[in-house]
Amino acid sequence: MALYELQRTYNYEISALLTTVTEGYDRISMHGVRRILLEQQAKSLGFPLEKVYITKNASNDEYETKLRGKLIDYKSQGILSVVFGDIFLEDLRKYREDNLSKIGMKGIFPIWKRDTTELAHIFIDLGFKAVITCVDSNVLDKRFVGRIYDKQFLRELPSNIDPCGENGEFHSFVYDGLIFRERIAFTIGDIVLRDNRFYFCDLIPVRKENK
Repeated sequence: MALYELQRTYNYEISALLTTVTEGYDRISMHGVRRILLEQQAKSLGFPLEKVYITKNASNDEYETKLRGKLIDYKSQGILSVVFGDIFLEDLRKYREDNLSKIGMKGIFPIWKRDTTELAHIFIDLGFKAVITCVDSNVLDKRFVGRIYDKQFLRELPSNIDPCGENGEFHSFVYDGLIFRERIAFTIGDIVLRDNRFYFCDLIPVRKENK
């Protein structure tokens, strides 16, 4: 939604998408999505993809150091802003802005302070499609992982869970929508519990046949 809003209402040139990937697992950190699906997603969106590799259980220092190095490279190319999809976590926004200010960059937050219930319904009504890839079992049942993010999913969420998962209750993978050139094909794989807390649903890429 942050990318959609940026393209729709702001006059910015988007240079690349940036994501951290966990070495060894070869998956998006916290979301658990395979790198190949991430690459297909970026290709469908029509932007270059920048992957920052971090180790399993990476410290905050490692995360910041590797990300800072990559952003400094971009700044040397004349890029001065980084876009985030954060909605209401003040401490997280301050953390991002403080780190960016150290290297002379600024943050852009296109969906900041939007009502998350409204935002969730707009996402669905616009035709975006997402699947839940990770849930925090401390706050959500296993039955929510692997589900399609639709209005039925929202109706079943406990009242204390943010409908956009802004507090880290769940993570998702967006595979289709207005700004996609083509739908990302996958099948639902195994569901596993990691760190005795997080349920991850594996998304298995579907190989496209040459026509």
